[in-house]
Amino acid sequence: MWLKNITLLNFKNYASANLSFAKTVNAFVGNNGAGKTNLLDAIHYLCLCKSYFNPIDSQQIKVDEDFFLVQGDFDRTEKNEKISCGLKRNQKKSFKRNKKEYDKLADHIGLFPVVMISPYDINLIMDGSEERRRFIDNVISQTDPKYLDELIIYNKHLLNRNSLLKQVAATRKLDVTLLQILDEQLVSSGNLIFEKRKQFLVDFIPLFNQHYTFITHDAEQVSLVYQSQLNEQRFEDLLAGSIEKDRLLERTTTGIHKDELLFTIAEMPLKKFGSQGQQKSFLIALKLAQYSYLQKFKGFKPLLLLDDIFDKLDNQRIHKLMEMVSHHDFGQIFITDTNKDRVLAVFKEIAVEVDLFNVKNGVVEHA
Repeated sequence: MWLKNITLLNFKNYASANLSFAKTVNAFVGNNGAGKTNLLDAIHYLCLCKSYFNPIDSQQIKVDEDFFLVQGDFDRTEKNEKISCGLKRNQKKSFKRNKKEYDKLADHIGLFPVVMISPYDINLIMDGSEERRRFIDNVISQTDPKYLDELIIYNKHLLNRNSLLKQVAATRKLDVTLLQILDEQLVSSGNLIFEKRKQFLVDFIPLFNQHYTFITHDAEQVSLVYQSQLNEQRFEDLLAGSIEKDRLLERTTTGIHKDELLFTIAEMPLKKFGSQGQQKSFLIALKLAQYSYLQKFKGFKPLLLLDDIFDKLDNQRIHKLMEMVSHHDFGQIFITDTNKDRVLAVFKEIAVEVDLFNVKNGVVEHA
């Protein structure tokens, strides 16, 4: 699978742009704030119906304009697919495949798999467990449409149970029968999600270890550990045992919405004991493992978006990374960097051609 071209109208800082891409490596170079990352985000939009950085669609519309449009042609299993996304202010987002609008956006997820590596990913390490659960859910959802449906169902049941707990706190009366029904619904959905997450980590962790070892020459010992309360107890027993605490706090305190993915280096928390370079290498290995996982379970190569990844990596790790993604079974790649000469030098050194685009103040020119 590869993206042949993209057209932007009033998207972020772009009034308009129309670009055609190479099947292999495409690089956007220019100063900070020029709009390089916005081009990657437009590609992300076409693949996953949303921005990688900002969940509010209306904020993607260029200042003083009333709409945005992003459109692209993909070659997917030797068939042309035209994808378009448009939004007018105060209206519903329109998302179309081959000029036909989707009934629900979830039907698009996974058709055009993509992996983004960005400085923004540091949130995976530094922020709370919700970021790491979102990472797991994003990867699985691109390979298993039923998983995304189950997540939506679980969150609906969780909302209903939390509403009941708030009602109980206000009225001092507990409808035991209703609580039992809500618990059964939560357990049924939660168990399915737990099993899928558990199997995902079984498949994912060896891929992560392989990529981290390659990038770092096996310099450090790192690990991923999936923590879930359901590893220790049945979900129904957890809910029964925490009902008094739940009533006191007016929310459900046990379940798969509390799952965690632990990152360690030398058996210590990566957040506290990893250097900036080590943290960045960890994140890159995590995302390359995501790429390998998607390729394995989709049967074709996703797009790879690399945003400003040369920063905080030494030359050896940059070389190993570019060697890996250019020669080792990767498909179409999009890179941003502030240093044109660095990009050209890196790819010349590993004998890989790169299609270069100069970006300046929301204007893109093929170099």
